[in-house]
Amino acid sequence: MSSNYSDSKSPWSSITGPNLGYVMEMYDIYQESPESIDPEFAELFKQYGPPAEAGDEKQPAATAEVKSDKFGKVLGAIQLAEAIRAHGHLASDIYPLKDQPRDTERFELSAFGLTEQDLKEVPVSLVLENAPADVKDGLDAINHLKSLYTDKVAFEFSHIVQPQERSWLQSKIEAGEAKPALDPDKKKQVLDLLTRVEGFEKFVHRTFVGQKRFSIEGVDTLVVLMDELVRLSETAGTENIMIGMAHRGRLNVLTHILNKPYEMMFAGFAHIGDEAFLPEDGSLQITKGWFGDVKYHMGAAFTSPNGTNIKLAYNPSHLEIVSPVVAGQTRAAQENTQQSGLAPIDVNKAYGIMVHGDAAFPGQGVVTETLNFSRVPGYQTGGSIHIIANNLIGFTTEQSDSRSTHYSSDPAKGYEVPVIHVNADEPEEVIAVARIAFEYRQKFGKDILIDLIGYRRYGHNEMDEPLVTNPTMYHGIHEHGTVREIYGGKLADEKVLSEDDVKKLDSDVLAEMQQAYDRIKENKSDDVHEINIPEAVMEGFPEVPTGVDKDALTKMNEELLSWPSDFSAFGKLARILKRREDPFNGKGKIDWAHAETLAFGSILREGNPIRLSGQDAQRGTFAHRHLVLHDEKNGNQLVPLHHISDSKASFVVYNSPLSEASVVGFEYGYNVENDKALVIWEAQYGDFANMAQMMFDQFISAARAKWGQKSGLVMLLPHAYEGQGPEHSSARLERFLQNAGENNWTVANLSSAANYFHILRRQAKMLGEESIRPLILVSPKSLLRHPLVGADVEDLTEGNFQTIIEQPGMGENTKKVERLLFASGKMAIDLADRVKDGKDYPDTHIVRVEQLYPFPAEKIQNIIKRYPKLKELGWVQEEPKNMGSWSFAEPQLRDIANGIEINYYGRIVRSSPAEGDGESHKVEQARIIDEALAKS
Repeated sequence: MSSNYSDSKSPWSSITGPNLGYVMEMYDIYQESPESIDPEFAELFKQYGPPAEAGDEKQPAATAEVKSDKFGKVLGAIQLAEAIRAHGHLASDIYPLKDQPRDTERFELSAFGLTEQDLKEVPVSLVLENAPADVKDGLDAINHLKSLYTDKVAFEFSHIVQPQERSWLQSKIEAGEAKPALDPDKKKQVLDLLTRVEGFEKFVHRTFVGQKRFSIEGVDTLVVLMDELVRLSETAGTENIMIGMAHRGRLNVLTHILNKPYEMMFAGFAHIGDEAFLPEDGSLQITKGWFGDVKYHMGAAFTSPNGTNIKLAYNPSHLEIVSPVVAGQTRAAQENTQQSGLAPIDVNKAYGIMVHGDAAFPGQGVVTETLNFSRVPGYQTGGSIHIIANNLIGFTTEQSDSRSTHYSSDPAKGYEVPVIHVNADEPEEVIAVARIAFEYRQKFGKDILIDLIGYRRYGHNEMDEPLVTNPTMYHGIHEHGTVREIYGGKLADEKVLSEDDVKKLDSDVLAEMQQAYDRIKENKSDDVHEINIPEAVMEGFPEVPTGVDKDALTKMNEELLSWPSDFSAFGKLARILKRREDPFNGKGKIDWAHAETLAFGSILREGNPIRLSGQDAQRGTFAHRHLVLHDEKNGNQLVPLHHISDSKASFVVYNSPLSEASVVGFEYGYNVENDKALVIWEAQYGDFANMAQMMFDQFISAARAKWGQKSGLVMLLPHAYEGQGPEHSSARLERFLQNAGENNWTVANLSSAANYFHILRRQAKMLGEESIRPLILVSPKSLLRHPLVGADVEDLTEGNFQTIIEQPGMGENTKKVERLLFASGKMAIDLADRVKDGKDYPDTHIVRVEQLYPFPAEKIQNIIKRYPKLKELGWVQEEPKNMGSWSFAEPQLRDIANGIEINYYGRIVRSSPAEGDGESHKVEQARIIDEALAKS
């Protein structure tokens, strides 16, 4: 074989079946007598070698006989056929407005050295397998291929590596499955649905003038496509369909896919309570928060008569940000977490449908982050069906302004996702595409993308005038009939319905909607919409006992350190982990990671599954955790938490992909779907959470108030000033405190391994309860192994989480204390290191504020009351004054200070979180401690 042979550049790379057999036969002749075959063939064999490696299983040769002087023509015909398969999409009729050029030149016969007569002499079997009976020769075969690959549906799949996937898609296309034959009843159902889709938009447009709805018009067949996917899913026995989409067309999907009654939809536009119109059979579930959200962000869940649950995820205006949330929900619905060990996954129990915008798909990085989950073990879901609702415009942005790619779908090709483009004005082809996509997902367990190409009938919203910025496009749109009009006319021509039937269907649907609107007007109330926060939310977490029986804890610790005799852990690590026996023998302390592992084991024994993920979560960024052990000899893995007795739930820990936004979204979605699971995301460093800020802002902090969506997600954000520079010091604690309100989450900065143990157990005990909320834990780095942070066994067997901890040995003489200092996390330990037993500071007491939000004001107030001579309350922190917890804590302290002076000790106002030089850090840290502890 030629040394410069490369399959990716070879003309043989996409040739399959009889065509491949024919080329191999020519190569056999070439090896014996190079001069006896066409010179073009000989040159190709010389340059590229044979079509398969020596020793590969030889493909069956074509049976057709070809004269030796026609070999070049046959090769040209084969190359032309493969070019049509690979590039036919560029010449396809996939644009309803017909305003995009169709590239047909690359299929000109002359480009392949062919004439029609040449093709007529080429056997059909060399160009097309299983050809229809009316395909008589090579010319017919080429024309047939053009009709399949350059019509209303176009395909891109040559980028897929696995040949069986390419062959399967090719066989589906060439069997004509993209050109369905619907029976008359199905056609009537499609027209009825299209009439309802369009009728809904028309009714809202004229009844609620000027109100935003972000209409679906122009890609109306999105509902047809999703309806077909639902039907296929029901037939396949799918239990859950998870849908994610932005606002365009969302109201129509809610109405016609999730069966939200017209009355409820119109009530939202009329600002009337819609609860009275909720179906009494319980098939539709809708949650609402006390603060609410605009109607085109809301979601719902519908249970079909056969039991399939269809969920539309709640979504903010950050267009694509819901995609990883849906992926997480899907994974949670697929797993069985109520057994020990790994959670078994059945990818056919649930799948995701993700609807994207054409400008957002290549423009938003979270799209490719989510596509990357497709085959990552901890995140794969057996394939999602992606749909681009392609309006060919983004707000006012033309395609050339918004992307560098030919299609908006092109980023998906980097993940070997097959792409099917379909003309949105062709509902029957849309149904065919839905069937191919669903079957592909079921067969190969991979993502697939449908590019539904239409247009947008109005502006970005219904108050915009698009002619201002996009006149050419919109003059064409105004002259273009709707898909319902086009399809109704087609059915009339086919005599499936009469023209009068088509018109009557339209008027009947509009009359039905008018009746629904009349009913909501009859129920109109003048009640003021008051904002009432649920009592369970405002009460906060109760103080629940979280200690674990000592015998149970001891047994669990022994099991965690009892490894199979044939398992060879890395020697140094084995010795470190074996030291975890010492605290149970009266020696040493339980460090942070040890306390965490014991907390996890106890939570599993009580029946809550645990899912932990992050970039290096298995080992821990700071080499402290080691929940997954690796055999030094063979690399086999051991998860000790899978081997504790009496475990009633699954445990998984995954090293996540290097993307924060999508991973946090995935974990949030997982927890929303499985509300009894303790789901934890750990940032590699706390500042990495910056990349997931929109998840914190739009979902985790606000979802309960906006949508009534509960979550108990735990986020571990390593944070502390240790001279590691501005990017590895601060977890931006101030941002989480700024978003704190209405008991929306808990924010803690701990200084005790025992308190970490108890807060994890408290969080697990509240999972599934009305009072549950997310937990932001500003977790330590150097404190992971600090002796002052370590716990005794008794600290874990008794008590509960402490929102504040008073410094041992200080504040005992209540008549001498004049200063109370408050600190959290590492700053509290730095102070403790300095004061030792506290004897040199009789006028000072230190209180560690372990839980910053909700602020433990009552407990602090009780401490203040103990000291009648108090003159000062001091807040000590390592962060700059405009960061960290000071800005949050100051007004809280003023509310309870009763006139006592309040002072700040910390870094001055800065634009960057920390010094870049380690020595400068030491000087500054010492200054803060000196000033805070300086005697009055």
